Amino acid sequence: MKWTDVAAIAEALYETYPDVDPRTVRFVDLHNWVVGLEGFDDDRARGGERVLEAIQTAWIDEAS
Repeated sequence: MKWTDVAAIAEALYETYPDVDPRTVRFVDLHNWVVGLEGFDDDRARGGERVLEAIQTAWIDEAS
């Protein structure tokens, strides 16, 4: 998975953290959780605020 795989990342987060409300997750934690996902293979530094916002939004959609 790469940072651009927003939907796949959101799905993996939903499966990995089913009891977490994605609206309450701080970006620092979200960043760490994404880079810790199994199959994630991208540069840690590329996970900026815009991509984290997109991932969080997709995760909220996934959880709804």
